[in-house]
Amino acid sequence: MIKIISTELAYFFTILVVLALLFHGDLLTSPLERLDRMGQTGNYAHPFIWAAVVYFLIGIVRLIVKGVHAIKNRKKKD
Repeated sequence: MIKIISTELAYFFTILVVLALLFHGDLLTSPLERLDRMGQTGNYAHPFIWAAVVYFLIGIVRLIVKGVHAIKNRKKKD
């Protein structure tokens, strides 16, 4: 169970970092300026909200693929 949780957390934080770098390219050149601006505007939650939305969308796709794969394997057994 801990392995599953750690894997899913790794997926979530990977999505978080990738989205942050895609939306805010200046994180690579001046990360402290970006963090200062984020602190001034007070929008701390929006990166986590976007990452959660993308994580759940990817999760839905993963469930669909898993279901199709299970149906395909069940037909092969019959």
